[in-house]
Order: sequence, then structure tokens, then C-alpha cells
Amino acid sequence: MKRGREQSLIVGLDVGTTKICVVIAEIGPMGGLDVVGVGASPSRGLRKGVVVNIDWTVEAIRKAVAEAEQMAGVEVSSVYAGVAGGHIRGINSRGVVAVSGRNREVSPSDVERTLEAAKAINLPQDREIIHVLPQAFLVDDQDGVREPLGMSGVRLEVEVHVVTGAVTSVQNVVRSVNRAGLTVQDIVLEPLASAEAVLSADEKELGVLLIDIGGGTADAALFREGAIWHTAILPLGGDHITNDIAVGLRTPIADAEDLKKRYGCALTSLVREDETIEVPSVGGRKPRQLSRQILSEIIQPRVEEIFTLVARELSRGGFQDAATAGVVVTGGTSIMEGVPELAEQVFDLPVRVGVPSALGGLADVVRSPIYATGVGLAVYGARGRSPARGPFDAGDGRLFVRVARRVSEWFGEIF
Repeated sequence: MKRGREQSLIVGLDVGTTKICVVIAEIGPMGGLDVVGVGASPSRGLRKGVVVNIDWTVEAIRKAVAEAEQMAGVEVSSVYAGVAGGHIRGINSRGVVAVSGRNREVSPSDVERTLEAAKAINLPQDREIIHVLPQAFLVDDQDGVREPLGMSGVRLEVEVHVVTGAVTSVQNVVRSVNRAGLTVQDIVLEPLASAEAVLSADEKELGVLLIDIGGGTADAALFREGAIWHTAILPLGGDHITNDIAVGLRTPIADAEDLKKRYGCALTSLVREDETIEVPSVGGRKPRQLSRQILSEIIQPRVEEIFTLVARELSRGGFQDAATAGVVVTGGTSIMEGVPELAEQVFDLPVRVGVPSALGGLADVVRSPIYATGVGLAVYGARGRSPARGPFDAGDGRLFVRVARRVSEWFGEIF
């Protein structure tokens, strides 16, 4: 493979609870992004978004990467990896500095110092910063400034959203990728990546709530005025729905998953009363005929619980009325019939299912909510690509030592 082409390749690696998904994209001559390879492999080594078995995770990563490489006809060496799990926390912070430039003109070093000040939060030893995402700047008393460089002022303030994670949980993701023979170019919060793939600029500006329901976690992110203001990762997802079905209908887990995918509906009122389904039994007993409404009555409370918990999270942060443009649901579980309708009832807002768009190449292959995070990671990597970034090292105790260097890059990315 040509060296030039290798440099234009960007790989998104979604390390999920139920599947490992790899998307290989290439930056086109006009700057667009073309999908050239996709690979997926069942994941057994994670629980609720956190690695619990490194060997299984490494094996699944290798399989998914090999499948994507074969489709693209290339070999890849580095990836942008997604991170999620209940250990993730997001908080809003503020930094203030005096403008030190000539003639009191805001310089890049002033911006960097402000972001450093906003990052100075008390963190326990076992947690480190993953993202520092600027929301808005204030120059003296002028608020809502998006681009402060070159403005005159005495005092520069910034409001940021700081995402932190457990060092060991993130190290285990990085270590798994390293052992699969790849380097980690960057780690990215999964709902932030999904937003890159499925949200429009208008939605982010007006105010939109993104809910990515995967196998082990439901990730929520609230955007407004073009920036991220709230993040939450709930340890609930499609696997919990499958377990509810397995227990409620006394059927094996694999059959419960199949029933959920084929006949699942998150809103009982959408199911006709005369519809029946065949439910396999445990221990070699004969299959049973049951009403499809019974299946829906098991699924609806769990999906409703996920949406209710997200709504409660927003209220706790004071953002209950911030999603003016509505709600976008994505992730594998959002494919299920009735999910957007149920979300509309819970949030009392317009809801749509988010699928990756504005791509070239094999765009049809990834036009599904399942690939939202994988595609989003590639889009994030393409937008923020910088030769100054070195790979992460799982053996490095200060895993996020590069955050300081990346702060000014983020500033350029967000605005």
C-alpha cells in the first residue's frame, strides 16, 4: 500500500459491550470522508462498557479489524478508540485569566492559559481528564464569544465541559487495542463521537439531546449553542432488555436476543392483539405460542426506565428545557419498533432516529444506528487530525499527559 494513502486513512474503533465495530475511512481529494472498510465482531470481553476480559476483547478487536482491512484492501496501524462506561463523569467548569498580550489583545497563549485554569479541578488519584470541551468565552463583560483571539480586553474567561474517567478502565481499553497490534491515536467519549455522525449543526445550535443506546450502556449528551453542556453514561442498555425477556419468557439468552430483534416493540399500543410469536423453551421443552403483546409488555418498562433516567439526569443539571430541537436516539436498540414513539411520550419533544450521513464510499453499508459511534470516531479523527499528536501508551501512568498539548487543538476544533 502506498504510504500517502496510509496517511489519509482514519480508523474508528467502537469497543462496545455487544460488538466491536471498525470503520476505515479515507479523506477524499475534496476533503470529504469516504468509508472504504467496515468490520464487526461479537464482543464478550466487556460488561456495561468496561473491559472485564482483555484476551476476549483483543480477539474480537483483531477479528473486526481484519474484516475491515480485507474489505478496504489496506492494513491499518492506528485507531481512534471510543470510551464509555459508568465510570465516566462530565462536569462544567470555568477558568479566568488576565490578558497578557500586547495592547491587551487576546493571544493563543491567553486562551491556552484560560483552558488550563478551567481544567484545574480536584480529581481523585484514580481519575484523569479525557476531554476539555470549550463552550463559550467571556472577554471582560462580553459573554457568548466564540472566537476571542484578537479581541481587546483585560480579563478572559472560558466555560468548559470537562469529561473525566477512571484511569484503569481507560488503560484497559488502550491495552486491549495495543495487544491487538494497533496504536491508539486518541480516545474519544462515545456520545461525542456519535454526535459527529448523526447530529446537524443546526440541531447543536438550537439545543438537542442525543441518546445512544448500546448493548451495555445508554450514553446521553446535550448540545446547545454549538457546544456540549451535559454528558451522562447510564449502565443500562439492550443487554438488560434481553435479560428481561429471557427471565420473563423463560427462554435462553440467545433466543431472547433473537426475539427482541425480530419481534421487539417498545410501545405496546403499536402491537396488534392477534399477533403471536413462537418462544423457544429451556431444557429441550416444546416451544410455546405467545402473544407479541406480552413481549412488548416486558420491553416497554425497561426502555421507559432508560429514557426516564436520562430525563432525570437533565433535570439534575438544570437542562430540562434546553433541547429545543428535540431528541435524537441512536445505537443498536434505537432500531427497535416503538423506541422513538416512546421517547416522544417521555420527553414530550420531537424525536428522530439518528443514522450516519454526509459520507461517501460505502456509505450505504454504515447507514444504520449500529455504526453511529464507529463512523463518528472516524469523523472526529478526520476533523481533529494533527501530526503533533503521538499515540497513547497503555503502560504510561499519566495516560492523559497529552491533554495540555491538545487543549489549543480542541479550541480550534470546537469553534
